[in-house]
Amino acid sequence: MTDRMTEAEMVQRLQLLREHGSSQAVARFLGLSGASIRASILAAKALGLTADTKIVDEAARLKQKLKLAETTIKHIQRDNDTAESIRKTIYGLAERSPEPPEWILRDGKAGSRGAPITCWSDWHYGETISAEEVGGVNSYNVKIAKARAKRLVETTADLCFNHMGRAKAKYPGIVICLGGDMIGGDIHEELAKTNERTTQESINDLTDILGAGIDAMAGKFGRVFLPCVVGNHGRSTHKPAMKKRVYTSHEWNIYCNLERYFRKSKHVQFLIPGESDAFFNVFGHRYILTHGDSLGVKGGDGIIGSIGPIIRGTLKLHRSEAQIGRDFDTVVMGHWHQYITLPGLVVNNSFKGYDEFAKNALRATYSRPSQALWFSHPEHGITEHRQVWLEGLQSADKASEWVGWQK
Repeated sequence: MTDRMTEAEMVQRLQLLREHGSSQAVARFLGLSGASIRASILAAKALGLTADTKIVDEAARLKQKLKLAETTIKHIQRDNDTAESIRKTIYGLAERSPEPPEWILRDGKAGSRGAPITCWSDWHYGETISAEEVGGVNSYNVKIAKARAKRLVETTADLCFNHMGRAKAKYPGIVICLGGDMIGGDIHEELAKTNERTTQESINDLTDILGAGIDAMAGKFGRVFLPCVVGNHGRSTHKPAMKKRVYTSHEWNIYCNLERYFRKSKHVQFLIPGESDAFFNVFGHRYILTHGDSLGVKGGDGIIGSIGPIIRGTLKLHRSEAQIGRDFDTVVMGHWHQYITLPGLVVNNSFKGYDEFAKNALRATYSRPSQALWFSHPEHGITEHRQVWLEGLQSADKASEWVGWQK
């Protein structure tokens, strides 16, 4: 077989070997046997060819380039067909999520309170946090996660209906942003050893917990719209994937499961994009929901913490999206495990709370577990920010007095 191969084809296989890392991976890509790929690579090296060898026969080089392009197109089509067919045949859903519901696009009535928006992210369900390893200020496990989910739903409704003026306030619905890192996953060795739930158990448990919470919110607010993005902890790959990022995330499975569960409901609608960002608007205010780990920035500062990379990343996001006609007014993200609100920016806090990594690796400022809640008004845009606290104040100092002073 190798006798009939042109030098252009041999060089191309050496280039594919460099790109894919192994002869077996090249064989899978080209749809050939591993033995034939290994034989052609040995033959190429015997002729002194390398991946950088210049091919003099221009016709042969162009022929191989066209052949490779056709193979690449087939892979792209296969991947797209797989993602769409999974939604259709396995989950019983449309190939893509429908457009956002009309109620969040209308102008709203004059004098209305607008719509509440909340972000549920960084639950890290299945992980554990040991109180003795974080100075006694936090602990986390499956039981605590379920209690916090219940408190999140109840407190959100309480804040909206009992602490925003009239007890009989009417809202057009509520927007719940599912912002990723909903499960802890096993992407790190220590997580695989200390997690209370495996990835598959977490998917199963969390589908039920989120489903119950969404159902309760629909009962309280009438209608629920849920834009969804994946995080970095729920991935099924060892390293974060740039290609097929959404479809290689276990969180995508959770979101599709939830969409299937509510598919007959006229009051619950999901937006599950095939990219890492979700675009939507509420009464004309344009939002982009992203997890926060793909802002194109790295690191932080020992003094000001993560605010530096968050601001730089937000500016880069504005610039890159505006260039392709997708500008926005406010970015919503999680990932950074702290609560920050600035004009045009909402950073959600962590559901799981202060953990061993924050204390030992980052020496980060303690943050009580909470989730963000704000209100989007048809005339004034964002009008108010609240935190939905998931635990009472916790401290290593268990003083009993309701107030104290230094004597």
